[in-house]
Amino acid sequence: MSFSQTTKNEACRVADGGRDCEIAELSALIKTCGTISLNSQHNIGLRVASENPAIVRRAFSFIKKCFKVHPEVVVKRNRLLKKNNIYMIIITEGQGALDILRRCGVLETRGKGIGIIRGIKQSLIKDESSRRAYIRGAFLGGGSVTNPEKTYHLEFVNHTGEHAEDLSNLINTYDLNSKVIERKNSFVVYLKEGEQIVDLLNIIGAHSSLLNLENVRIYKEMRNNVNRLVNCETANLSKTVNASVRQMECIKLIKNTIGLRKLPPILRQVAEARLNHPDSSLKELGEMLDPPVGKSGVNHRLRKLEEIAEELQDK
Repeated sequence: MSFSQTTKNEACRVADGGRDCEIAELSALIKTCGTISLNSQHNIGLRVASENPAIVRRAFSFIKKCFKVHPEVVVKRNRLLKKNNIYMIIITEGQGALDILRRCGVLETRGKGIGIIRGIKQSLIKDESSRRAYIRGAFLGGGSVTNPEKTYHLEFVNHTGEHAEDLSNLINTYDLNSKVIERKNSFVVYLKEGEQIVDLLNIIGAHSSLLNLENVRIYKEMRNNVNRLVNCETANLSKTVNASVRQMECIKLIKNTIGLRKLPPILRQVAEARLNHPDSSLKELGEMLDPPVGKSGVNHRLRKLEEIAEELQDK
């Protein structure tokens, strides 16, 4: 089971917060995975479909509880690419589909006709609990979250730009930074930062998935820190080795041309120490000298030796 499926199954187990929360969650579900039908007699029907049976069971329970309707449930085999079954809730006009759509903020009366509410009906999200419920419903109906071991990405697929913008604004009231992009014929609200995805999972009540994601984040951060330290140590070691090789070559050049005895005592002492201890650090070389010299002093003397070698090479 994917991380996204596990998260949705956990969100389906969140206890409902009362009738207003149930209707808010249903509204988001219908807007993201619902279909409105109109037959030749102008009768309106409603279908809510999902490959996840837990989502359909939750929607069925809310519809039955809030509207006293016992809708039909159909299971269809998705033969395309041998995918999972599709579970559908079917509500006819005779069962009150039009009333459900109105009360869920999907349809509204406009003059003598009926219009579609493309955004979020604000009266459905009037308090904290209903706002969280709406975001949870939108995630269950059109959301997905990528396995955090691969990358950080959570998104909500919407059918209209108005609903996507309203959903993004709703999510951002929790100090998040969701954005909207158009993808083919859909509008996608997405988050790409691990910390913000953790916050959103907390909003919808998926706390176990939140902890799993946090564990992955901590592990990845520790691994990245170790890699940075190793790379830094490797770079420093490489730099030290290259400097030592360069210094050795310069000192040997001086030795083979004019001899180390021609050098001032303070330079000859450092040159002999480097020849005898090619792998030692500047600090270790300084401690070998009499009297001991600090790193900067040793470095200064070695640079003097390199300058002398360059002058000899030019001649």
